[in-house]
Amino acid sequence: MVKHQPLQVYERQLCLSCITGIYGCRWKRYQRSHDDTTKWELLWSLILLVTFCGLLVWSYFWLEARNDYNEFNWFLYNRSGEWSDGTVPVLATTAAGLTYITFLMVLALCHVALGQQLNLHWLHKIGVTAALLTTIVGVISVNQTWGREWDILPVSLQATGPFLHVGALAAITALSWIVAGQVARAEKTLFQVVVMLLYLSVLLGLYVAPLYITSPCIMEPTDLKPRPSVIGHQGAPTLAPENTMWSFQRALQMNVTGFEADVAISEDGVPFLMRDQTLQRTTDVHKVFPDRQSDDASLFNWTDVQHLNAGQWFLKNDPFWTVHTLTPHERSLIANQSVCSLEQLLRLASYHNSSVVFRLRRPPVDHPCHHSWINDTLQTVLKSGVPQGLVMWTPSEDRGQVRQQAPGLRQTSLEKQSPEILRENEISGLLLRYNQANAKEIRDFTQRNISLTLYTVNEPWLYSVLWCSGVSAVSSEAPQVLKKVPYPIWLLKPDQYCLMWVSADVVSFAMVIGIFIFQNYHMIRYRSSGMHSYNPEQIMLSAAVRRSSRDLNVMKEKLIFSEVGNGVGGPDELYTDNGYDYDYYSNRGVSQ
Repeated sequence: MVKHQPLQVYERQLCLSCITGIYGCRWKRYQRSHDDTTKWELLWSLILLVTFCGLLVWSYFWLEARNDYNEFNWFLYNRSGEWSDGTVPVLATTAAGLTYITFLMVLALCHVALGQQLNLHWLHKIGVTAALLTTIVGVISVNQTWGREWDILPVSLQATGPFLHVGALAAITALSWIVAGQVARAEKTLFQVVVMLLYLSVLLGLYVAPLYITSPCIMEPTDLKPRPSVIGHQGAPTLAPENTMWSFQRALQMNVTGFEADVAISEDGVPFLMRDQTLQRTTDVHKVFPDRQSDDASLFNWTDVQHLNAGQWFLKNDPFWTVHTLTPHERSLIANQSVCSLEQLLRLASYHNSSVVFRLRRPPVDHPCHHSWINDTLQTVLKSGVPQGLVMWTPSEDRGQVRQQAPGLRQTSLEKQSPEILRENEISGLLLRYNQANAKEIRDFTQRNISLTLYTVNEPWLYSVLWCSGVSAVSSEAPQVLKKVPYPIWLLKPDQYCLMWVSADVVSFAMVIGIFIFQNYHMIRYRSSGMHSYNPEQIMLSAAVRRSSRDLNVMKEKLIFSEVGNGVGGPDELYTDNGYDYDYYSNRGVSQ
């Protein structure tokens, strides 16, 4: 006898299969579940969220730290003794990790939106753990080797804060669709209340966040100070070898108003330009003096230093990835550069009426000029014939003696001090790192006629923030970049920013209310149709039953052959077997 048993009607759900398959390796329909997520999987979801947030901050840090990539590589060189671009592996791993974790976060949100049980596959759990541990190790390493760079975060928020706020508001507003769905499906009032309170707290926090966002670029355009002058830090080291004559000449082509350099003193008392403690990185000392390549740069006499090539390393190492932009003539000039003396730089500055600021490194104790280093350098300055008003004198030792012999030098401090102390010590200028002075302090120094120069400024956003803050001058390794910034990259009037803020909040609030109303209407409609819970997949399958069979993969009936005489059961039992009831399918049209 033939037994007729109606079966389930399914619609192909390739998208859902991909979501659950990639996230938890649940490719088959029977592997999926609408049950509540277990506490263990909730814990892994929390770990995934923490990893995502950590990688987001870590990526933002490295994105803004681009201003100081050369400084980071220099720190690595001082530790390892070998020059390499250490930012490349960091950026590659960060980009890969963020992409991977973001993909998992999107899949997790899709699970929540579709009412699917979260079940992260064990391979993904290993990947999430690796990403989290790598981020933690990276943060600890940066904190130990480059701790002061964390200050880039509050500084950068002055430029990105208003726009990050709008982006965060858009993301949280979009998230309301999932939150509203969760509240609509929930059967426990307590769960609904907790979810709503958490979401509304975050949303309200974002609505009032602009009250705590400050930026010097939110100002009246009429209050904008003149464009800060740009000083070439070691010339134009991204276009030519640092501290060489060609580097300073390239900086002049980029309209710099001055030069900044680091000065060492040779064994025979000649000040020359050298940033490193040794000559290994920027010269061919390993070829000319292989036995002395690790010696302090000050232990070479000037004659020996002049025999060294200071340009070939630039063409070989390509520290700023700019060698491919050079013409054959420029490559030839760079290949023949030598170490530059302080006197040569001063003469070049005098000819072009450019200012000069330099840091002077004291020679070792056993050096012949250990006690006379200040006087030797001062005599070089006086001998060069440069107008004293163009020289910013930074050594703090023997300032009184220097002031007597050269009263026209612009006394400049490398240490941050109050305007009162600076005036008391007859110091008229400050040379500080960009993170050592905030907008209020910059205004105070300007009002007290203290010339403030901040280093090292390579990115347009940082230059714009300092411009709006009222800085008079910046020192840059990339003057060719700042040359292309004739105006701050953004400048908003206070009332314009207020309008943008209020408009974003109103639009967000209206969208959130609309989404919650729509989701609750959706819930009421389907619950009124006789369903006990709001199940997106069930609703979709129920709707699919009413479609044409052409679009469905339908098995209309199952033929089961059985013999009543063999004791299988009576005719009535043939339609009710293993808990399946024909009326149940007839009424609902679908069964999970």
